Amino acid sequence: MNTISEICIETIDLTKQYGNVSAVDKINLKISKGKIFGFLGPNGAGKSTTIRMLSTILPPTQGTAMICGFDLQKQRDKIRKLIGVCPQDLIMYELLTARENIHLIAKMHKIPPPIYKKRTDELLTKMNLFDRADEKVKGYSGGMKRRVNILMAVIHDPEIIFFDEPSAGLDPQSRRVVWDFIKDFENKGKTVILTTHNMEEADDLSDELAIIDHGKIIAQGTPQELKGKVGEGDVIEFRLMEKELNKREQIVHFLDKQTSVLWAKELGKERISFSALNGLRKISEFYDQIDQKFKIKLRDLVIRQNTLEDVFLDLTGKELRG
Repeated sequence: MNTISEICIETIDLTKQYGNVSAVDKINLKISKGKIFGFLGPNGAGKSTTIRMLSTILPPTQGTAMICGFDLQKQRDKIRKLIGVCPQDLIMYELLTARENIHLIAKMHKIPPPIYKKRTDELLTKMNLFDRADEKVKGYSGGMKRRVNILMAVIHDPEIIFFDEPSAGLDPQSRRVVWDFIKDFENKGKTVILTTHNMEEADDLSDELAIIDHGKIIAQGTPQELKGKVGEGDVIEFRLMEKELNKREQIVHFLDKQTSVLWAKELGKERISFSALNGLRKISEFYDQIDQKFKIKLRDLVIRQNTLEDVFLDLTGKELRG
């Protein structure tokens, strides 16, 4: 259980309204110091709005948050000295080099030149950008620009770093570099808050997660705790042919009635997904039952463990897609 000394961020009925629409609706949560906390949810769920409020960019409509002991509504200037923010949109000067962009932010934070120059070289090296640091960023790829944006957000060595969709648009290699970079901040005792609708990113990085939808937190816990919410069964997925789709609802209903099946749902346009206790051992039994009752073969069969997407599907009845 968290103690007062371990809490880095605590929100109290944090709310943001636009007219009659609640983008964020009375969020209450506690985030531990030195951990990676993720907000997982689809686009428009309220993730970015929450981060913008916590990072002092947007004022709350009501409620507040305590950040390192400072009140979000009353002590915003003190909070800004402790945080770094990497927004989802790329923000940099295209006609400056990567090194110049980072130095510019360092000067804004009034960091002494010997310190920020050394720190810049270290950060560029970690992000595999050192060899091209003196090229204008207008010639960079989108992934390289995102990595520069991340370095601009952390050059002043903040205690709390907010990452809004940090790996959006990155290729797998660049994404892994960014993930390792973010994990390194946790190793240094920094607190990291990130938003994502990438389940792999949320699972791989986060010590704790809040699943948010329609501005409300609908579940919270470690990735393992959340995956445990949909049971210990194996998830089985298979595809129907177009001529068989008229039987899909009947098959789902049939599976849902089986004692060992935890849940069954239609997935996408052609697939069926269900979770069953000891599903791996019972797959041949399900195969025979469906074949005998509906004269349908299980095609493109996939058997796997629960994922965070299954959690979201179970909680909201829809796939987690951006």
